[in-house]
Amino acid sequence: MKKNQLDTPSLLIDREIMMDNIERMQSYANKYGVTLRPHTKTHKMPALAKLQVDAGAKGITVAKVGEAEVMAENGLNDIFIANEIVGEVKLNRIKKLAETIDISFGVDSIEQCETIEKVFSDSQKQAQVLIEIEVGENRSGVIEESDYIRIVEYIKNCSHVNLKGIFSHDGHTYKAKDLEECRELYNAAQKRTLHFAHLAQELGCPLETVSIGSTPPLMHDFGVMEGVTELRIGTYILMDVSQGNAIGTYDRCAASVLTTVISKPTSERVITDVGAKGITMQSRSQGICATTGLGYIKNYGVHIDQVYDEHAIIYNEEFRNQVTVGEKLEIIPNHICPVCNLYDHAYLVSGDEVVEEVPILCRGKLQ
Repeated sequence: MKKNQLDTPSLLIDREIMMDNIERMQSYANKYGVTLRPHTKTHKMPALAKLQVDAGAKGITVAKVGEAEVMAENGLNDIFIANEIVGEVKLNRIKKLAETIDISFGVDSIEQCETIEKVFSDSQKQAQVLIEIEVGENRSGVIEESDYIRIVEYIKNCSHVNLKGIFSHDGHTYKAKDLEECRELYNAAQKRTLHFAHLAQELGCPLETVSIGSTPPLMHDFGVMEGVTELRIGTYILMDVSQGNAIGTYDRCAASVLTTVISKPTSERVITDVGAKGITMQSRSQGICATTGLGYIKNYGVHIDQVYDEHAIIYNEEFRNQVTVGEKLEIIPNHICPVCNLYDHAYLVSGDEVVEEVPILCRGKLQ
């Protein structure tokens, strides 16, 4: 089948670009002697996760327990949940997974650890946890050294919880005003993460894993500091408009949404059949990843101006005169991660040929 024979909207993935992205990032990790643990929340597809592992990734990262369960069911056996896992229901699910795979997850409070110790008290395996360190994104993670020390000391005295390592996410690099600031933020985040690793060492708790990562700085050769053991990144495999803006090209954007022109009601307005339910309404307002509009139309150099639930609107007279009702276009999304979660399957394409239909098995696994 040719890709233009697909019904719309459809999620497309250029196989060659994707494989090149996988190989490039694996080579980057190999260059610096660290392991790669891709964050699969970007694509939510076990089939793509297996490609990343086959290329050399040590294991994978997920965001939710439900994603971990699906990935495990499909043969992935080394999984880190890069999130604080709270509550006995979820912890019991992790305990069940730990019977058959290597699984670890995030913590940032003693309250969590108290519940983990209780839930895993009847398990043959200790819970494997990593403490999250806040490095500037202003999200979750330990901020104060005193809090970190208390958590480390608490875990040291646990019988059923093992401190495997620490992790951080320098997501604030997306908002860097230029590449030099991106480098500075990335380096500061590494230094802060390593400082907490050294604190653990001083407390008699050496760490197996010191995990960092976000896509923008790792698309440039900013290096990896000694002491970091793992890169944990996601968007690089498919890329999107925001990441393309950060590197100055959309040539490495593997994913797009195929859509059909359904109306040209005025001399400048074009409407296609995908809206917020197929490309989201996401945009980025500042920094190297800042976006224009709500999606980029490949080969035409125009952006989507407005979306409704099921409609994308472009206001551009020249573009309106170039396309016809019924014509199919490709949109590069601003942010690919939530877009993948909107589709039941993606189509791998090579040139104009559809070569495989890939189920998005982790779609909707939010618990």
